[in-house]
Amino acid sequence: MGVAEGNVGLAFGLVFAAGLSTTIGSSFAFCANMADQRVLAGALGISAGVMLYVSFAEIFIIKAVEGFEDSGYDGDSAMRYATFCFFAGILLTYALDFVVHLLAGAAGHGHSHDLSFNSIMAPEHGHSHAHGHGHGHDDQDSKCESHGLEQDATIAPNPLNIEGGGLEEESAKDEELQRMGLMTGLAIALHNFPEGLATFVATLADSSLGISIAIAIALHNIPEGVCVAMPIYYATGSKWKGFFWSFMSGVSEPIGGLLGYLVLYGDNMSSLAYGSLFGIVGGMMVYISLKELIPTALKYDPEDKYVTNCVFIGMGVMAASLLMFTA
Repeated sequence: MGVAEGNVGLAFGLVFAAGLSTTIGSSFAFCANMADQRVLAGALGISAGVMLYVSFAEIFIIKAVEGFEDSGYDGDSAMRYATFCFFAGILLTYALDFVVHLLAGAAGHGHSHDLSFNSIMAPEHGHSHAHGHGHGHDDQDSKCESHGLEQDATIAPNPLNIEGGGLEEESAKDEELQRMGLMTGLAIALHNFPEGLATFVATLADSSLGISIAIAIALHNIPEGVCVAMPIYYATGSKWKGFFWSFMSGVSEPIGGLLGYLVLYGDNMSSLAYGSLFGIVGGMMVYISLKELIPTALKYDPEDKYVTNCVFIGMGVMAASLLMFTA
């Protein structure tokens, strides 16, 4: 099982497209018509269903095991090593999640807010930026609230409500809000790295599989872009600064793809490398789906009117697509 040279360009293209979809989210943040919460919840649910099904039914149980078998291991040993790699992927993503929590602590300076993966995706903020810059932030607040993005008042309370406050206190709050946006971007960049690796490796093995994963990842990168751009926009009054840092948070996905290319390049180690990487990627994708996508979707659909059904729809779509390409 070697690197399919014809798929390398497509693999990098899909990784770039999925990673830079964060910029779509940052663009939505400044548009008058924000996406309906139900649509967002459903899209995240479908993404989770696609990633869960393909992780178990294709990446882990078939691709990872085949990689070890092609490198000379018998069936039982191949399954054993693929399983080890699967749980190693879960542990690795858990470690990245832990780093995100450390970054959240650095951003919050002891505040009670939580910047875990889930709160990054659906932060609560109700900031009314009253600097008199004329950026229309009050109007933007209402748009964010309708989208389920309300900023935590412990991070950036309304300057008008600060007793004895003045420009100095107002400026300090803006600096903290901007710091939160930058830390959010860094945290998202860290967790986008394995997604880039997953998209690249999957595309090299099967272009249709890679396209499906790239679409699923792109869908959930869009709200991440909103959550990076909005705090920076509110703190600085600059749409372009928010857009820029949202863009930068997606750049780590192509870096993950580049790592996959470097590891897999060369026929001598490719079969074993494929088996190991597919096992790790399968674990990463399951963790991201269960720990991030589904909980985040439920934040936008607390009564679960759509999310669970959309998870099953995503599984069905992925299953049908795999059956069509194996028929």
